Amino acid sequence: MTRNSDLSKNDTVWDLLFEKYGVLEHVKSNGRFEIAAAQINEFREARLMTKFDHRINLPRLFKDNQLAILPVTRGSYVISEFEAYHDFTPLGEVEVSRASLPEHITSIDYENVTSEAAAMNCAFASGILADFLEDEELLPTVNGRMSSEVFSFQIRNGRLNAPMNIDVANSQVEIDGGYEGIRQLALVEAKNFVADDFLVRQLYYPYRLWTGRISKKVTPVFLVYSNMIYHLYEYQFISPCDYNSLVLVKHKHYSLEPVDITLDAIISILHRAVLVPEPAIPFPQADSFERVINLCELLNQGEKTQEDISHNYAFDPRQADYYANAARYLGLVTKDDNGDEVSFSLTAEGRRVLNLRYKDRQLGLANAILRHKAFNEVLNLHLQYGEMPQRQDIVVVMKGCDLYRVEAESTYYRRSATVTSWINWILALQR
Repeated sequence: MTRNSDLSKNDTVWDLLFEKYGVLEHVKSNGRFEIAAAQINEFREARLMTKFDHRINLPRLFKDNQLAILPVTRGSYVISEFEAYHDFTPLGEVEVSRASLPEHITSIDYENVTSEAAAMNCAFASGILADFLEDEELLPTVNGRMSSEVFSFQIRNGRLNAPMNIDVANSQVEIDGGYEGIRQLALVEAKNFVADDFLVRQLYYPYRLWTGRISKKVTPVFLVYSNMIYHLYEYQFISPCDYNSLVLVKHKHYSLEPVDITLDAIISILHRAVLVPEPAIPFPQADSFERVINLCELLNQGEKTQEDISHNYAFDPRQADYYANAARYLGLVTKDDNGDEVSFSLTAEGRRVLNLRYKDRQLGLANAILRHKAFNEVLNLHLQYGEMPQRQDIVVVMKGCDLYRVEAESTYYRRSATVTSWINWILALQR
């Protein structure tokens, strides 16, 4: 098996495990392979080797063979070609609702939320959860680690497009927050970073545990806190014994600060932006500007290595590099390469912008973009003609901006998608 120097520790160890135990052969002949934590621990701690909250975190062998892994007991896991993840699919455009903390609450700094626990405390204390779940009597009741007890379920095998049965017996379950009201128990999984998908197990195992314990409705909720906005998703399992029967019921955004940004404010930033020379940094290939912000928020908590970013958050190593370089291009992040590992941290400008309040932060980020000629000219064209310029017209603009090491026509066209995406992000700030 190939072992390149750029493979993560998990990739390398899973290579060894697949080779030692013939995992792929077992999956192809038996449909699954059960592996004990003790077997994994021979090479590396199982806890570090089995936490893949998003598809992108999966080791290369799993991705290449459409595999996933789920715990089935306190000390064993099953590997198979099942569909374990679910895409975030918002229900159209979502307005941002305002909320506020009660005046007597002084122990919560809502402008400095750096953890999932702090985000949930803010969401509860401000009434966001009560409003979202339409239940004014919610109270925090359960959280932390507990046993799943015993249950069975079906999960879809992607290759065979058929269900397979899984038996769970006293696997560990972790609940970020449980809130009980008059009609329901809401079980909340919280993240402080943006991702394209999530591991359904994080909602399903707690759901099965508590539907077996209480008669009230159990409501799975996903909370994502990013860029000072609370994104809440309510889900329902149409068939309780079907892992893949998850459907989105409701999706709302909340803010504890005013979010009123006008087109006039954006135009003012555009006209006041002082153009800077193109830096000797690759022109961005990072279509989601929300994820650029999210990366900066993670670095606002302290310096992180590229492996930290790709292992603990929803970035693969290539994405971590692309998005970190995009933030470097904007002057928000600096890179330190000591030869052994690469790390990233916020610049003084990055810290200044990230620590502004919501409206000033967004306009500060817009200014960081519009100081670059390509983005500035494309937004001017958009405002002049009332629509986004065609891709070929954006490429013409880019070719006149002396971009660093962008030469091939195909590269211009790929990078033009970032220009379009970032300009759309700026225009979407209007509330």
